[in-house]
Amino acid sequence: MINSCPHNSNSPTEHLLHRLYALQQQFLHISPSAMQQVAAEYHLSLSQVASVVEFYSFFHTQPCGRFHILFSNCTSCGYLVGEQNLMLMFCRQLQVTPGKTRNDGCVSVDETSCIGMCDQDASLLINGLPITRLNAQKMAQIAQLIATETPLAQWPKEWFEIQDKGYQRNLLQTEKFIPGNALQKALTQGAEKTLSAILQSELCGRGGAGFNTGKKWQFCREAPGNAHYVVCNADEGEPGTFKDRLLLRDQADALFEGMALCAFVIGAEKGFVYLRGEYRYLLPHLHAVLNRRRQQGLLGQSILGYASIHFDIEIVVGAGAYICGEESALIESLEGKPGIPRIRPPFPVTHGYLGQPTVINNVETLIAAAHISVHGSAWFKSVGTEKSTGSKILSVSGDCRSPGIYEYAFGVSIQQVLDDCHACTVQAVQIGGPAGKMIGAADFNRTISFEDISTGGSFLIFGQQRNLLSIHRNFARFFAHESCGFCTPCRVGTQLLKNNLDKIANGRGTAYDIKELQQLGQLIQHHSHCGLGHTAANHILDSLQHFPQTFNANLKQHFTAQFDLDQALENARQVTHRDDAAAHLD
Repeated sequence: MINSCPHNSNSPTEHLLHRLYALQQQFLHISPSAMQQVAAEYHLSLSQVASVVEFYSFFHTQPCGRFHILFSNCTSCGYLVGEQNLMLMFCRQLQVTPGKTRNDGCVSVDETSCIGMCDQDASLLINGLPITRLNAQKMAQIAQLIATETPLAQWPKEWFEIQDKGYQRNLLQTEKFIPGNALQKALTQGAEKTLSAILQSELCGRGGAGFNTGKKWQFCREAPGNAHYVVCNADEGEPGTFKDRLLLRDQADALFEGMALCAFVIGAEKGFVYLRGEYRYLLPHLHAVLNRRRQQGLLGQSILGYASIHFDIEIVVGAGAYICGEESALIESLEGKPGIPRIRPPFPVTHGYLGQPTVINNVETLIAAAHISVHGSAWFKSVGTEKSTGSKILSVSGDCRSPGIYEYAFGVSIQQVLDDCHACTVQAVQIGGPAGKMIGAADFNRTISFEDISTGGSFLIFGQQRNLLSIHRNFARFFAHESCGFCTPCRVGTQLLKNNLDKIANGRGTAYDIKELQQLGQLIQHHSHCGLGHTAANHILDSLQHFPQTFNANLKQHFTAQFDLDQALENARQVTHRDDAAAHLD
């Protein structure tokens, strides 16, 4: 087991991921000698450090450019804009190959999974900072600034400003939150009554699974351990999800107060926010809020003057791994290890961080808990349905006129959301991101709720002009890339799904391949180790049922090879210097 800084008294106090990030910032990569240095500092084996570096996609063992650019390849904030491929256009302008660093070390360009800018049009990260609303003209300007090696500090400031759009507000976004109110009420009435209010509200986790929050806190409170911990999962990596970006900016006080409430209930003195690497630019803001709360006596020792109440929060920033949104993988990452999901049971509420009882809730859930503490369970249950109390915040993007953040009482229909965001001629909606559910017009009367269609927040809209097969190929590439590789069904299965979809899209598919998609999807769904594998084929299985024409349009009648036989001979043609007709297959 890798011993990370939080629990090894002989190690540096800086988290292992942060130390590796600092080295990469300094040297533009993490070299073998740097890994040896870190291994010595943290009293780890070199292989343990190397496994961490290899696991996270934001760490590199070969030098990146001084300007390191990652284009989002999401269906909403990706670099494909109409007929234009902004990434390839940009690479031609700077004479750089995608995935490689230019010989002079100035620039490197690559693509990455969704960066949480889905309401901002095509977007990229440059040295970790987001630039949105990309078009050919802006890309030409960026290329010119890089060509002259103009420091980022001298680039137009408005390029780095994110204009969040909240169109529909309900419980959590209409009530003004006053820092300290929820905590003062909780400390006055005691832990039992505070827990009782959360239980009575019937608040369920807003990440999609919907486990009862009060019961989770209660289980952790009752679990024996040397210490208890609170963890906020701010690693929203599901493509099409960006609500936490707004919540972390506008409701950080409510989030930290929700964590403090949970800590009071379960008896924790330490909490962590696990922040996705793509949101690193939010760190200065979040640290400023934390420091202000410490000055106000809302964090640290003797909170609000209560001598026995101590609690503080540390932010740990991820390094590009979608799987770390799964709670046991997140804990592994917090402990300074590759984010490979654990076998469960035991569950985190009894055996979480450092093997101790741990509550893991997402950003929206903890904010809701803080509001419930102030306004009461009846206020929260005044909206929603019988089995789904309160409201849900949706990240709406895709083919609509008004993408952005929408908060609704549970029970809202899909059609209502489509009407409110001005989506016309809709072909399909993907709810819950690629791991969620794809529905067509026949199901637009269904509702967002735990008893009907549950979601962590992603609401992707695809108009009639969209090629759904290209959407599925995008999703399949995402899962194949993000698989942690631990289990064979997911590691191999996601790659085979991607290959089969590519074959069909390239006009070489047959009815056999459709059957293979179905069988592969079910195998991955039922035999994978964790939630990523269990849900990786959902979008394909849904579409096979509701949109069979997506796959059947260009099928051949007879079996064809998985690969292009003629293309497979290209190396032989180059070696023999032949390119005549006889060197090609008919």
